[in-house]
Amino acid sequence: QVEVVESGGGLVQPGGSLTLSCVAPKATHTYFDMGWYRQGAGKQRELIARIMSGGERYYRDSVEGRFSVSRDNAKNMVYLQMNSLKPEDTALYYCNRYPERYSWAWGPGALVVVSS
Repeated sequence: QVEVVESGGGLVQPGGSLTLSCVAPKATHTYFDMGWYRQGAGKQRELIARIMSGGERYYRDSVEGRFSVSRDNAKNMVYLQMNSLKPEDTALYYCNRYPERYSWAWGPGALVVVSS
C-alpha cells in the first residue's frame, strides 16, 4: 500500500508564506498526476492544485496566483509553495494522486493555520 506523508505546515500570519512537501516513499512509479487537496474545519476536502506527469499545472481559482505546485520525480517529492496566505487558507493540506478516485492511502496531512 502506497502511503504519502506531508510536511511543512505551521502557523503563519496573513500575508505570509509556507512551503509544503509531500513524499510517497513506497511509490514504485513517480510519473503520476498529483494533486494537493485541503480540508477546512467543517468542510469537504477540495482539490486546490494539480501537476500532471508532463508538468502541466492547474489551480483552483481561490489559490490561483498565490500558490505554486512543483515536483521532483527523482526524489518522489511534490511541493506546494503558498504565498500571500489568507485566514481562509487555514486547513489540513494533503497530497495524493489525481484524480482522487485513484488515490493512495491518505496521509496525516499538514496543518496550516493563518492567523494574526
